[in-house]
Order: sequence, then structure tokens, then C-alpha cells
Amino acid sequence: MKKLIILSLAIMGVMNVNAQQNMSFQKACHPADVKHYDTQTLRERFVMEKVMAADEINLTYSMYDRFIFGGAMPVTHDLKLETHPELRADYFMRNRELGIINTGGDGVVIVDGQEYPLGYSEALYVGRGWLGKDKDGKDIDTNKEIIFRSKNPQKPAKFYLNSATDHKHYKTQWVTLDGRKNGKVQSLKATIVGTPEKPLGTKAESNLRTINQLIVNTALEEGPCQLQMGLTQLQEGSVWNTMPPHTHGRRIEAYYYFNVPEDQTVCHVMGEPQESRVVWLHNEQAIMSPEWSIHAASATYYYTFIWGMAGENLNYNDKDNIPVIDLK
Repeated sequence: MKKLIILSLAIMGVMNVNAQQNMSFQKACHPADVKHYDTQTLRERFVMEKVMAADEINLTYSMYDRFIFGGAMPVTHDLKLETHPELRADYFMRNRELGIINTGGDGVVIVDGQEYPLGYSEALYVGRGWLGKDKDGKDIDTNKEIIFRSKNPQKPAKFYLNSATDHKHYKTQWVTLDGRKNGKVQSLKATIVGTPEKPLGTKAESNLRTINQLIVNTALEEGPCQLQMGLTQLQEGSVWNTMPPHTHGRRIEAYYYFNVPEDQTVCHVMGEPQESRVVWLHNEQAIMSPEWSIHAASATYYYTFIWGMAGENLNYNDKDNIPVIDLK
């Protein structure tokens, strides 16, 4: 795995933007090879150890569907999302769509000067930046500048990011659980699967949970292209994020685990159904689950996680369940 660091210059004026942006790269792996990996190799190929760090943007570029996942945590100053030489693009959003979910204190995402407030568990979808060429053959661009800001340095925002390649532009859309208005900006209401009063799952199976579908085609007015994101909250006493496990033959899925006490841990299960592997993750760590891998996790304490998908289609329920008695 190689790691490159980009330092952007401070911009003097109304906003102080000084971003340290780190991007790591993970190549795709054949499942027949993965079954021979030791613990360290498995973690290097799939895990993102550091997602949130003060005044940093940390990203992982996975060769699985060219998916980017990571975090931005502005504390003492604003952070600007920069492009990277490997993207071969003048700006990050030129050929990409972006999903943002706040997992910390109140924050603001600024898209080309437009401010979108994001509280805990609220999301923002930002569509492809390049719109085509005008009659003179010049590029028509939008969403060129994405800036992250915390409202209170003592309780900084923690923006979890997912990005997928995009072939069509869709407008920027703010998604909240209540669909509230904020000045001229009106949010869309998330699609909820299960509620605290009537959750998904059962107590007997230890998977009582609420799924907040934030960036999906049933919540947005238009789009997304291929990116889907949501936040799942487990109830106290429940530890399984999904059961039975499943594969997405047509999509990859990245998981980000948080609200995990520092003395507790998450057991993420991946691999082929007949060749399963276990990866132990701590608070605010992420992992890529390829299309051939089962998706499931348990933990020593109830937790919250964000799922992000990209691939062949936008059918949320397009999955292949694996009977638990067939797992090995």
C-alpha cells in the first residue's frame, strides 16, 4: 500500500483553509488469494485504520469500483477537499459524486459558496462537477470547491465521506431525519427502515436496529448515480448488524463503525461463505467488503455504523442471503 500526502496552502481572508489531505491506495484482491492472507496482510488490503484525525482529511482509494472512503475532521480551521494526481482531474468532484454523513458535532459543508449545515446523522449528496462543454468547447464545471467546517472546536464535526465515479450530474441535496428547512435550504427526509419503537430484526437474534437510508434513490429527489449511503443504529443489547449475512454480487460495500466504547471492539466477518475471515475493528475504523465477500459483523457492545455501496444498480435489496448453517 502506498501513501501520498498533499498539503494545500492557507487561503487568507474570510475563511482560513489549511488542509492536510492523506490518500492511501488498496488494490483489488482475488478471493482465492485472500484465504491465504495472515492478519496483517488482511488488514492492509481492506481496513482503513485512521479515518478521523483533527484537522485532517484521510481517504482510501479502493480499486473495487474505484470507491473512495474516509473522513474529514475540521477543528481549528476549515478543510478543503483537494484533487489527487491519481484522479487525473482538475478538482476532486469533476468525475465523481460524493456522500457526506456527519458523525460528530454540528458542522457545515460549503459547496461552491453555498452552506449546508449538518448535525449528527445528517447527510449531503453532491453530484458530478463536470457538466459538459459550451458552444465554444469550454468545460462547464460546478461543485469545484468543497469545504468542511465545525461550528464548535470543542465538539468538532466528523464528516464521513464516500465517493464513487459518476457519469451524470445530479443536484446537491441535503438529507435529514426530519426534513426541516434552514433559510433558503430545505432538506429531504431520509427513508427509515424500522424505528426505535418498531425496529428491524428481533431480540432473539440480537439484531434490533434502525436503518436510516440517507443517500438512496427513495430519499433523494434525483440521483444518485451509483452511490448509496445510510446509517444504522443498533439498540442496546443487540450486536449483529445483519443476519443472515449476504453478498452483493453486483456491488461493493464499505463499513464505518463508530460509537464503539474505547474498551470494546467489533468483529467484522468477511470472505467467501465457505472461507470466512474475521477482522477486529475499533472505534472509528472502516473496512471494504468486496462484491464476493459476505457482509456481517458482531461486537462486544452495541454500536452505530455507516454503510456505503456502489456498483451495478441502485436496488437496495439486491443481495444474496447466505443461510447461517452454510457458513464455514
